[in-house]
Amino acid sequence: MQNDIQQLLAVANKVILGKERQIRLAVCCLLARGHLLIEDIPGVGKTTLAHTLAKVLGLNYQRIQFTSDILPADIIGASVFDAKNHEFKFHPGPLFNQMILADEINRSTPKAQSALLEAMEEHQVTVEGITYALPEPFFVIATQNPSHQIGTFPLPESQLDRFLMRIELGYPDPKSERLLLTGQNRHHLIETLSAQISPQHLQQLQQAITKVHVSSALLDYCQAIINFTRQSSEYHCGLSPRAGLALLTAAKAWAFMEQRDAVIPEDIQAVLAAVAGHRLRSGNTDSAAIVAPILAKVSVH
Repeated sequence: MQNDIQQLLAVANKVILGKERQIRLAVCCLLARGHLLIEDIPGVGKTTLAHTLAKVLGLNYQRIQFTSDILPADIIGASVFDAKNHEFKFHPGPLFNQMILADEINRSTPKAQSALLEAMEEHQVTVEGITYALPEPFFVIATQNPSHQIGTFPLPESQLDRFLMRIELGYPDPKSERLLLTGQNRHHLIETLSAQISPQHLQQLQQAITKVHVSSALLDYCQAIINFTRQSSEYHCGLSPRAGLALLTAAKAWAFMEQRDAVIPEDIQAVLAAVAGHRLRSGNTDSAAIVAPILAKVSVH
């Protein structure tokens, strides 16, 4: 199974140049059944990464462009009166796909943002009292512009907490940027990609991750991290129980990608910034800087 993952990563790295770690984190997030938030300035490849992942994973993909006037019905769908049968019939919206790109999610109002809450947590939506199941597997990859940019509505904590990970892409290094400038158009390159695994195989990989072993000592380390965030003056509020579960699940997925059947402390450390950075409020905005006190002060027993 790990060979399939390595092939998937290799293909994605041919499209998104010089971002091996971010791609690895993104795949780890999806293997852990999580949703992914990509925050960065426009033009660094956020949308390209989401589209690439959808292609190599063989998933049905739909991009939703979030704007200030988008409504929940534009995302979820709506009931329309059928004059022939004299009844209302539900017409599914773009949300009913296996992978959703919520592009520039923080340009929309909180009302539109909230349309994703039930879908992300329970993989279903409720319209006029009727619940509709979403396809499986189901992922949301959202992109957002930095909060200081014009026309943004900050995501509330409840919405941020639905994302297993947040990553930043950043500018490419000089070598990768030269290859980008002289190479094939990224959009044309994506169209030539083929699925490396099927959705059914992806679900098998997700199931295999649940069997990765976690020792009592490792659980102690995880709890020590959680307790530190709750007691430290570095943060306005600590990690929630849901965040603790997210950290452990992501670490198991990382260990699986590293071809190990048990989690080690380095697995938790590898995913900590991506899992905790958007959940902890401190004086920093960079995820690595936010979790630096944890890595420095919480020891591994």
